[in-house]
Amino acid sequence: MQPKEFDVKGEFKNIHRQYPAFRQRPVVGITANFDDGKVTLAEAYYRSVLEAGGTPLLIPPYAERDALLETLSHIDALLLTGGADIDPRYMNEEPDCNLLHGINQRRDEQELLLALLADARSLPILGICRGVQVIAVAFGGSVHQDIYASLGAQLLNHDQEPVERGVATHDVLLTEGSRLRGVFGCEHLAVNTFHHQAVNGVPVGFRVVAHSSDGVIEGIEATDGRSIIGVQWHPESFIMNGDRCMMPLFNWLVDEASLYRRSTELHKSIVTIDSHCDTPMLFSTGYRLEERSEVALVDLHKMNEGALDASTMVAYIPQGARDEVSLSAAVVMACDLLQGIAAQVERNSQWVTLCSTPGELRAAKKEGKRAIMRGIENGYAIGLDIANVERFRRMGVVYITLCHNGNNDICDSARGVAEHGGLSLFGKDVLREMNRVGMVVDLSHAAESTFWQVLELSNSPVVCSHSSCKALCNHPRNLTDEQIKALALKGGVVQVTMYSGFLCENGEAALDDFMAHLEHAIEVAGIDHVGIGTDFDGDGAVKGCSSASQLRNITRELLRRGYSDLDIEKLWGGNWLRVVDEVQAAARI
Repeated sequence: MQPKEFDVKGEFKNIHRQYPAFRQRPVVGITANFDDGKVTLAEAYYRSVLEAGGTPLLIPPYAERDALLETLSHIDALLLTGGADIDPRYMNEEPDCNLLHGINQRRDEQELLLALLADARSLPILGICRGVQVIAVAFGGSVHQDIYASLGAQLLNHDQEPVERGVATHDVLLTEGSRLRGVFGCEHLAVNTFHHQAVNGVPVGFRVVAHSSDGVIEGIEATDGRSIIGVQWHPESFIMNGDRCMMPLFNWLVDEASLYRRSTELHKSIVTIDSHCDTPMLFSTGYRLEERSEVALVDLHKMNEGALDASTMVAYIPQGARDEVSLSAAVVMACDLLQGIAAQVERNSQWVTLCSTPGELRAAKKEGKRAIMRGIENGYAIGLDIANVERFRRMGVVYITLCHNGNNDICDSARGVAEHGGLSLFGKDVLREMNRVGMVVDLSHAAESTFWQVLELSNSPVVCSHSSCKALCNHPRNLTDEQIKALALKGGVVQVTMYSGFLCENGEAALDDFMAHLEHAIEVAGIDHVGIGTDFDGDGAVKGCSSASQLRNITRELLRRGYSDLDIEKLWGGNWLRVVDEVQAAARI
């Protein structure tokens, strides 16, 4: 039999008739079957990804850690495919050999881990059949070993063989308001079915978004803004018959992958900085910067996963008594915490560096290192010794938040009483000294009286390192539109924060709530005077951005809403660093 004619050299030439030779497409990693020493993948999976505009990349079933992490760094979405049953022992259940149709340990080990690792990097995930079950089990849910044994005999036939795979045999109901229903734009969807297992217990952070008329769960999705959908049917099968009815699901995956890819490329070229986190409060619990913490929201792993270049860790000093002994103890506590931050960085100096100027931070980015900057939250740490201002600046402190929840000897707090009428006499001396030594003045937590006096008296721009908008949430810690405008006119920045109580007056805030405050601040102050200060580990976190590992979700949302690369660069650190540069350049020490 003669081979089909194919002009290899001619095709090579055609590929290079113009530059660039190809249009970049997001890469979708696809898990594969493994049986009898062979790796296999049905054509329908990668054909559906290609039709949606993605580039399929097969991921064989291996569990080598470094290879898995390297693979994840080169894909923009993950597709978990169908196949063998999941070992019930991953759900702390004994396997019933009469119910199971065979399990595949190598796939289980890899895919359960892969789902968690992909989620840690905020990768979009689509699970199909076995894949939705992997999602359920990986995130703490469960599956029925056999739906007929668990749910009784009054079920639909969920194994449509010998009917062709690309033919729909029953309907599913899509939940109103769900992402999945938005993808397909309909309430009822005709699907195929090849399974005897299904999701039983839905994990925390997920909800049921599709079910068949017999009550079997046919789809779940993340409820907190993460791009994770799992379906029980086989949407990939339809494309092999030329039927595009399921392409909206693959289009969704590739669209999300495109946003992920764009955010990844953008983060490579800009400096991203979170202006406020309280992670040092956890040092006494055994926290280590190099370990992925189950408690802390900021560590080197999460910074890497979320593409965060620099975190400003603050020495938070709770407001206490103002006698001589208490004030001395506050100074000591601040020094200890600052030294503790330095020790965490020094222990990991191969990967992270301590920075006290924007120039040092930019140099760290070029070297491929993460950076830690330092601040002090609560001027109570100064005591009554004005010399401590210069002392802290020489230690590398970038800013001091003048007060916290309560008045101190410097000023009135937003949560205090009108003791000083704004700044005290000592507070005015502190302000002048901070201007002199190049220490950024932070007005988060300050009373309005303090805010207006500082704006009037400061020779340099000032900041609010972690504040939100009173127009959207009437909290005493938030800024009025008048304050935001005045801060911008002074050349400063407001760093919008993620503390739920500052974002919405009732309930737990989500990423959309944070984005509403961010966009409101931009509308009021202008794009050159707004940034991001999470307040991670100080109760700052929202659904959809619950740790440093999910910070790239903000970038994806900004891209989705049409912000330019330059706009995003400003919000992610450009504005903040401009102010720090200006304050430090005016220093007279």
